[in-house]
Amino acid sequence: MITVKDLTKDYGPRRAIDHLNFSVNKGDVVGFLGPNGAGKSTTMKIITGFMAPSHGSASVAGFDVFENPLEVKKRIGYLPETPPVYSDMYVRDYLRYVAALKQVPKDKIEKSVDMAIEKTNLGEVQKRLIHHLSKGFRQRVGIAQAIVSDPEVLILDEPTVGLDPKQVAEIRDLIKALRGQHTIILSTHILPEVQATCEKIIIINKGKIVIEDSIHHLATMEQGQSRLTIRVAKDVSDMKSVLGDIREVLSVQEGKTSKEWRIDVRGGDDIVAAVSARLVNQGLGLLEFSPSKMDLEDVFLRLTYGKDGGGK
Repeated sequence: MITVKDLTKDYGPRRAIDHLNFSVNKGDVVGFLGPNGAGKSTTMKIITGFMAPSHGSASVAGFDVFENPLEVKKRIGYLPETPPVYSDMYVRDYLRYVAALKQVPKDKIEKSVDMAIEKTNLGEVQKRLIHHLSKGFRQRVGIAQAIVSDPEVLILDEPTVGLDPKQVAEIRDLIKALRGQHTIILSTHILPEVQATCEKIIIINKGKIVIEDSIHHLATMEQGQSRLTIRVAKDVSDMKSVLGDIREVLSVQEGKTSKEWRIDVRGGDDIVAAVSARLVNQGLGLLEFSPSKMDLEDVFLRLTYGKDGGGK
């Protein structure tokens, strides 16, 4: 459905995305995840034909984004980070206008608008000015304009940014409801967003893809690993040396002080016990020792912020 090959975009001397290669199959719900500034929005803008790449290509349903832009746009519904709504229009009138722009046949426009309003639960505000709507409802109008032509592909760029928790939950439920009806790419830097709505994940960092896999596999890839949060009475200048001959220790990171440490280990309870025993035998004064299993957030931090992650 969507194929990206060697996609590269330079802004002067700065390379925003660097030879990206990935594909999205029909019906997939894919999370395009990465820190702020990773290149997510740039990639989405190129796929939707909003900007040209410096190198590489992108195609949707077999049509090249820049050789056949109209064919691509017929098949895509796009919600940019800032919803493209006209605040001085009424909701229903605006959706009629968008449907006409997207070349929905005149005799089908009302039905298409009804469909978009129903899916996004905008019925109670359809006769109100967009300017008078809350941010959450304006975001819904943005999604409605993306789906009003019933496109094969939906690309949603940061759809919950700036919303309160209730609005975030509502938008997530809406995205879930659209699964199976569209191929969806959800671009975000918010990990729970992806966990709540997506089946597959592409993580991008500094313009490069660092992993492409299913949510299920990523969530279990760190099975057999634990994170130990410890606090000792004595200052420790080099915890790695203290634990150096325990091969199952994967990483050691100092906390706020040299008495607080985070240690990642591979193995079961015997390894956790070995680390605990070592700290006690060294006479460090073990005050706190809290083991916990690694989760998807730890995977994300490891891939985007380096080996030791960035803390929770």
